[in-house]
Amino acid sequence: MDPSVEQELLAQAQRGDQQAYGALVSRYQQSLFAVCYRLLGQRQDAEDAAQEAFVRGFRSLAGFDRQRPLGPWLRQIATNVCYDLLRQRPFTTVPLLDEHDGFAGRSARWREPEQAQIARERQQRLWQAIHALPPHYRVVIELRHFQELSYQEIADQLDLPLNTVKSHLLRARKLLWERLGPEDE
Repeated sequence: MDPSVEQELLAQAQRGDQQAYGALVSRYQQSLFAVCYRLLGQRQDAEDAAQEAFVRGFRSLAGFDRQRPLGPWLRQIATNVCYDLLRQRPFTTVPLLDEHDGFAGRSARWREPEQAQIARERQQRLWQAIHALPPHYRVVIELRHFQELSYQEIADQLDLPLNTVKSHLLRARKLLWERLGPEDE
């Protein structure tokens, strides 16, 4: 979508135009779903969380600064929705079977079939290891490695001290390394 078109849709949405916001939702729905799915690990939960993030985004849109990019702001809302859900429910590991094949398959399609299968298996082990992490570690991994936020941005978003974020990332990476071993590094 052309940035000027997005800016116009955003201006209309800020004035309460639900159709304009619907066009923005269409633009970002896959991105928000991916964030929610990586954090929650279940399709239905991810769909519900993404929908809730869009609702919260619409409610807060009037105060949104149009000089900022919309996508990261919406992904931040989605991350917060998921983090709230993760804190509310008891910690469990989430089995991700074929759901992430679409994510892994895209990067592996150009390879030979055997290499593609190995890549899919490695990707599956990675997703399972990430989802075996406690929620607070899973969230910092998402924000740092998938959304590429700085340590300070993560600290600000989660309202945590910077050293706590660094500690969570260090411990999460250590747990992943222990679960995956050096061959999947």
